[in-house]
Amino acid sequence: MQLTGKVILITGAKGGLGSFVTNAFLAAGAQVAGVSRSIRDADFDHSSFHAFPAQLSTAGKSGVLVDEVFGRLGRVDAVVHLLGGYAGGRSVAETNDETFEQMLDLNLRSFFYLARAVLPRMRAQGTGRLLAIGSRAAVEPVTTAAAYSASKAALVSLVRCIALENQDAGITANVILPGAIDTPANRAAMPEGDASKWVQPEQIASLLVYLAGEGSPQLNGAVIPFYGGAL
Repeated sequence: MQLTGKVILITGAKGGLGSFVTNAFLAAGAQVAGVSRSIRDADFDHSSFHAFPAQLSTAGKSGVLVDEVFGRLGRVDAVVHLLGGYAGGRSVAETNDETFEQMLDLNLRSFFYLARAVLPRMRAQGTGRLLAIGSRAAVEPVTTAAAYSASKAALVSLVRCIALENQDAGITANVILPGAIDTPANRAAMPEGDASKWVQPEQIASLLVYLAGEGSPQLNGAVIPFYGGAL
């Protein structure tokens, strides 16, 4: 129970990866503030789970969320940002504005607004962890997914900037870059893929629990590849 007494804010707290991550933090003894557009306390049968329905598309909504979490739980020791999305299948020349903005909203702006809202409070605490899920495509871009790849690459730069700017305050920021994750949604979307080589979500969850704890203060600004068996 290495996170007993810690408050962990998890975006995208239910779903393919989110359910594994949320359960891992609950098992580690944390109080979890679970965020999703549609989420309820009953989604996780645990007294330490607290649902915060929210959409993180604007600065104002992120600020309200952070105020609510601090109001109910008193602090935030770590932000675990799982929220994201994928849209692809077209070249840069064919990518429309809606797709480009959607990728920026889901994969970049949501974390920027949330981090900007929570960082002053973490600095006042003198401690904090910011963790984000990027993508292998951030450093190994692929064709017909430029908006997705670019938004994830920008997320990596944002996380590293946060690490540099806040290392004086006991705050760390790290980003994990998984390959294909073995979730029901990915199996449905890629039925011909070799799921035996995909990243197991419980392994990502275990790493996030470690990074959120007190045992990793020198791991900061890290960009961590997590490719499973597909090297």
